[in-house]
Amino acid sequence: MASILRVNTLTDASSNNSTAMSTINQGTAKSWAYLNGQGTIALQDSFNNSSPTDHGTGEYTFNFTSNMGNAVYSSKFSGISQTNTGANGTTTSSIRVRVRDGSNSNYDSQQVMTGIHGDLA
Repeated sequence: MASILRVNTLTDASSNNSTAMSTINQGTAKSWAYLNGQGTIALQDSFNNSSPTDHGTGEYTFNFTSNMGNAVYSSKFSGISQTNTGANGTTTSSIRVRVRDGSNSNYDSQQVMTGIHGDLA
């Protein structure tokens, strides 16, 4: 049988430090992923991600399992051995990113990582 624990605030054992549950809910990552972007791409580990899409050299789409509430959310993205990375497009169901090398050419990075913060739908 499932149980529900309902609390407004979490506090430490000494009751000196407390945090509202709304802060915890808003502050947690809603999606994150670690992708091997070389060869046949593959998620190494992730949360709230389904199969990624490879659009060619250095361009990937991370597809969310549960949609975001809107397409205006915060994203952190990195790829190893890049000088330029960035989001190429955001929707409620995915984010498309690119990795570029020192000569500003698209680059297939072995380690491509994302972190998404915002509201789920």
